[in-house]
Order: sequence, then structure tokens, then C-alpha cells
Amino acid sequence: MSLSWLAVALLCGPLGPLPLGAMAPENEVPLRPTTWLLEDKVTPIHLPKGKTRRFYFTLKKKTPSMSLTVSPCGAPIEWTLAARTLKDKPPKNLHWSSKKSMPEVWWRGPGTEAKIHTYTGNSADTYTGPAYAPASIYILRLKSQEQDTSASVYLHEGHGSSGAFPKLPADPRVHTLGVGLTSVSLSWNPSSSVTQPSHSVKHLHDYCVLVNRNHNYRSLCAAREGIKKERERDWKREKKDKQRKETVWPILKDWWWQQWDTYGEIQPSTSAASDDFAELGCTCRGVESVCTVSELLPDTQYYFDVFVIDKLNGTSAAYTGTFARTHEEAQPAVIALKEGEPRLVSLQDGRGSSSSSGSGGGRQQGATVFSFRPRGWQQNGLLTLQSCNGTQKMKVVVTSRGKVLSTQEVGEQLAQIWLQGGPSYLIRLESSEASAVTGRPRVAVKIQASSAYHRQAAPVLPATLQMKSFNKLRSCNSITLAWMGTEERSLYCVYQRRLSDNDGNADRCLGPETRPDSERVLCKYFQELNPRRAVTTAVIGGLEPGAAYLLDVYLMRRWGIPIKYHSKTVRTRREC
Repeated sequence: MSLSWLAVALLCGPLGPLPLGAMAPENEVPLRPTTWLLEDKVTPIHLPKGKTRRFYFTLKKKTPSMSLTVSPCGAPIEWTLAARTLKDKPPKNLHWSSKKSMPEVWWRGPGTEAKIHTYTGNSADTYTGPAYAPASIYILRLKSQEQDTSASVYLHEGHGSSGAFPKLPADPRVHTLGVGLTSVSLSWNPSSSVTQPSHSVKHLHDYCVLVNRNHNYRSLCAAREGIKKERERDWKREKKDKQRKETVWPILKDWWWQQWDTYGEIQPSTSAASDDFAELGCTCRGVESVCTVSELLPDTQYYFDVFVIDKLNGTSAAYTGTFARTHEEAQPAVIALKEGEPRLVSLQDGRGSSSSSGSGGGRQQGATVFSFRPRGWQQNGLLTLQSCNGTQKMKVVVTSRGKVLSTQEVGEQLAQIWLQGGPSYLIRLESSEASAVTGRPRVAVKIQASSAYHRQAAPVLPATLQMKSFNKLRSCNSITLAWMGTEERSLYCVYQRRLSDNDGNADRCLGPETRPDSERVLCKYFQELNPRRAVTTAVIGGLEPGAAYLLDVYLMRRWGIPIKYHSKTVRTRREC
């Protein structure tokens, strides 16, 4: 016996159809959980990929018509509305236990099913039509074939509009009034739901503007889901980048170094900038139908959507969105940085002009722009910047192919920016806001870019740039110096100069190329794999008794500008 004949035999029995009471025994549990659709209420629905969800509802007696609105949230969905009618009505005095389902009776009883409406797409769709016989149950089926998504359903009984959804004007398009460098002005025709004579209606509606750089959205539900997924992707990407780049380089000092110096350690400054343009300005601005979206990026395309919100019913209607591209920023002239050539850059404050030693760089409102193209197939390079006096600060922004790679503020500490992954780089220098407020006219920084063929990261810097002289080892004609080195093999050169009263040298940008050969005392290579023991010493002899000397140590590097340690002034003993 086939399964179809077995089902008929179980349902009808040998003598004809079974009574409804025998059709659903007391211990029967419905195959599917029954979900009833409520009237005049927005019902959110989650739709797993490839699975059909069913919702049931019945209409009141003598209901002339109905309307059913389904709003997908982004992904296309399929939905159908059908009515099923039993040949025999269930007895009115039939009492069902909690284990039984009324739709199960409609399904298993003999009857017919008529398909009323079907739709496939990602736009909001509304069916409006007459009601079927009172003995019918309506079945709403929804399915998503592409991905997990969600939708909202609204059921209304009776003639005309439910009034729950705001009305769109005859021209539902969003118009662009003006486009600027960082702003776009928009306008749209008012909704008739907002312009009704009742004054209280205006307080129940809002216009909300959504700005993004991906695409327009056809509903507020789709916009929320799209922004949520985009933020989840950004969060996962940032988490992976953080895990990949997170490397701990502890600055170590042993007890014997601590007893030499009481100066604090110098750690590289870090800055983080993150821009979030998922939602910008003009969000829910009341009933004004004109707004200006500001704080946008120049030369960037944005998509603008306007939604009219009914705060009382929790519903919304979407205007036809638009898009616009902000104007391109006037770019300053760009001057190429030569391989390994140190350059002194001088800026006025944020309102002044900039200058650069040599041929100069591109200038625009206190900014200087350079370009650098590393040599070699690896396209790796090192950008080194050092403030000349340590009190003024400068901001450096490095970009490649329109993407910001690094944003730092150059101040007292030496800055090293590792260049990797791009064929060329743009380096923009500008005076920071802090230095512009001081009113000082000049901000100077030394900059150098070098190709690093076989390196994988920026060179290691010493734990501190302080030098130490030993009083017990000081004599009438010699001085002993000590300074911290690194685990990389490098050349260190010591320079000396006899000082007269009120003589000094505070310019940190003066490199060894500016010193006469007569001031160079010695040069030595040093390397220590253990950072705790990376200390080297030098004995400076041939000095005069009771004289003051300015001592400088330079870390000479193949990549990057030489690093100048903090100058040390030491006086020899008068009597020995």
C-alpha cells in the first residue's frame, strides 16, 4: 500500500470520514508551531535561508476587504498569500486542548486552497483586495533564498488605508540643492501625513536622513540591517589587524642603568584616528524638509536616503534616495623626496605659509606635501622625522592610493614610519593646532625617506637617548661617557667642543654633517643582543684641566637620519 493510500485510510477510515474529534487525539502535537498574525501591528520576522515560514490569520465576519504589507530588510524574499476553505465547518462546541492547533484542523480537513497574491523582490509590497468567505483561514508564506534576513508584516482589515504608514508625496524623490567640499544640501516634498491640519500630527512624525558610501536603501529596516552588517565587518577587520600588528617591545632598564640616570624613559608617541561615516548629521530633524549634511570627505560619493517616521505606530516610508559626489579639494604641488636626502621643513602657524630648505615642497595654508617612491621590488621604505627644538609640534599624514596609512604628531621624540605595501607615498606635513595657538612663527622638522630593501620593520631605537658621565672616572684631561645602544649592529660617533661662558647648542636638527672633522673624537661599532646589557662606553682624552666641553653622540644609520643623543656638558677636574 502506498503512502498516499495509507494517509487516506488513516484519515477517512473504512466507513468514510472520521469526526473532527477523532481527527486530533488528545496527545497530538502540531507538526509546525502555529503563529497567528495580529491585526494593526507591525510584526518583525526572522527568515533563515531556504526555510519557509508560515503565518495564519482569520478575518472578522462581514469584513469587506483587507490589506497586507510585507517589507523586506535588504535581501530579496518570496512571499505568497493564500486562503484555505473547508467543505465542512468545525463544530462550534468543539473544545481544543493546548496540544492541538486550529490551523492543523484546516490543513487536514478536506477543502480547497486558493492563491491570492505572490511577490518576489526586495521592495515593500502591499496586497489590497476583498475578503474571502468567513469560513476561510489565510496563510502567509515567506522565504529567503539568498541569505538569512528579516522582514516586517502589517495586517489591516477594512476599506481604505490603515493610516499606520506615512504617505509619500506624488514626487517621492530626494533632490540635491547644492554640493560643496564637505557638505551637501538636500530637499524633498513634504508628506501629506505631516502636513495634515491637526497640529498634534506634526509632533508624531519625523524626517530622518541616512548617509552612507555604499548604496541607497529602500526601507528603514534594510538600512538598519545593512549598517549593522557593515559595522560587524569593520569590527572583525579591525580585530584581525590588531591581532596581526600587536607586538610588544618592552623598554628595559636594569638596576645599574637606573642608578646612573633619573630621567624618564622616552617612548614613541602614538595616535589613532578612525572615521565612521555610517550615519552623518540631520538624523531625525523633525518636520523640516530641507537639510544640509556636513562633515563629509572631499571628492567622495555619498548616498542619501530620507525616511518619514510615524512615531506613534512605529512605521516608516522611504523616499527615493539620491547620491552626490563632494567637490575635490584643491591639491598643493607635490615635490619628490630624493633617496636618503635629509630635508629641513619649516612651517608658519596654521594661518601662515610654509617653506622648505632646498627646492621646497608643495605649499597650501601651512602644509607641505612630498612624495616618495621606494626602490626595489619589495617597495619598502622608512620615513624618519625629528623636531628641531622639541617644543613645537607638527602633524604628518601618510597616504598611498588614496588610503590613509599613518597619522602622527611629531614632537619631542623621533618618529619612524614604516612604509610598506604601496608603490608610492604622499607625505603631508602641517602645523598642529596646539602649536598654532602658541603664536610662535616657526615650526621646523627634519625629514628623510630611505628605501629599505631587506628590512621587515623599522630599525630598533635605543631605550633612552640620555648620556651618563661618571664623576669618579673624571680626571683633569679625560672624561668617561656611557649611553644605551641597540641589539642591531650600528656605528656610534662622538663629537666634542670646548665651551665658553653662555655657549650652547640646542638645535637638535644639526647632524654630524654640520660638524667640522676636528670635533669628531672617535667612531665605534656596537651591538648587544640582550637589550638589558646594551650599554657602551667611551673614554674621551686629551682635554684641558678645568675646561667645560659639550659632548654629542650620534647613532649613524643606513636607513633614516642620524639619531642625536641629548647633549652632555662636562667639566674636567682642575686639580688631579
